[in-house]
Amino acid sequence: MFFASDNSGPAHPTVMQALADVNTGYMPSYGADLVMQRVKARLRDIFEAPNAEIRLVATGTAANALALATMTQPFETVFCSPVAHIHEDECNAPEFYMGGAKLTLVGDGDRIAPDALRRAIKAEGNRGVHGPQRGPLSITTVTERGTVYSVAEIETLCGIAAQYGLPVHLDGARFANAMEALGCTPAEMTWKAGVDAVSFGGTKNGCMGVEAVIFFDPDKAWEFELRRKRGGHLFSKHRYLSAQMEAYLADDLWRDLAQTANARAAYLEKGLHSIGAGFLWPREANMIFATLPRRAHQRLHDAGAMYHLWDGELDGPQDDALGCRLVCDWSITEAQIDRFIEIAKG
Repeated sequence: MFFASDNSGPAHPTVMQALADVNTGYMPSYGADLVMQRVKARLRDIFEAPNAEIRLVATGTAANALALATMTQPFETVFCSPVAHIHEDECNAPEFYMGGAKLTLVGDGDRIAPDALRRAIKAEGNRGVHGPQRGPLSITTVTERGTVYSVAEIETLCGIAAQYGLPVHLDGARFANAMEALGCTPAEMTWKAGVDAVSFGGTKNGCMGVEAVIFFDPDKAWEFELRRKRGGHLFSKHRYLSAQMEAYLADDLWRDLAQTANARAAYLEKGLHSIGAGFLWPREANMIFATLPRRAHQRLHDAGAMYHLWDGELDGPQDDALGCRLVCDWSITEAQIDRFIEIAKG
């Protein structure tokens, strides 16, 4: 009963086998391996973007921070949600790699509203040399509250950014989960909507540790190369990143794993509804924010269930409703979910 994070689950056997297969003989280093060439071709095909440039890193923080650094001048500001991963969960890595550029938090929710974005953009870049200049928009889907931007919402936000000549970065740590939830294509969710660069996640969806940074403007690729090297994120034995990503993309494994994770979350949601749980936000992909009585949380924790309380402590009045975050990855089984619901019900 492990629902703490989709980072907590195992890598898929196909990915692990690919690592074993590539662990023979010799290959060129630093991304010059033939496996990486196949990865580039495959991602260009998946995104319908023959000119896109693709680079791999091992972590989502590196993907986001280096991508934004490539898109942002040190005297600019990045517009993002106040609960964006780049703000809440990356220890100021974006600011560090951007050379001190700041983040401007837009609105008060997980999804940026168009009017809030317009107000935020208008409020910056109008003090001449004395204030931060307008920089990229960064949006996250699946958001940190488990919701998903629709394609229309992405198009609208990108359209506003374009009115001010600002590029758009998409944090897609859970890209596959969002895409499967929407039933759209990768192209529709990115460059066709106006996105300039995307962090395409693999780690949370069955890989051991690999993320792709995709620039739909190939002119940005060389600067990213330099920043990746200077930032210490260029792997010498790069084939171990390439092999993971190739296995992840082969035969649409990435889509199958995301579909499974989303389906398990839907199954968990149904079970929670059956025992009267409340919900803090809608479930739209593989993440659930639910409320249960404290006594249910105590039973679950005593039974070894792993997940995060969202508010409150285990000690206190038994009837108090406490929020929690539950995340499903591809490896969660319906039997584990059934057991979780049985214990929560009491």
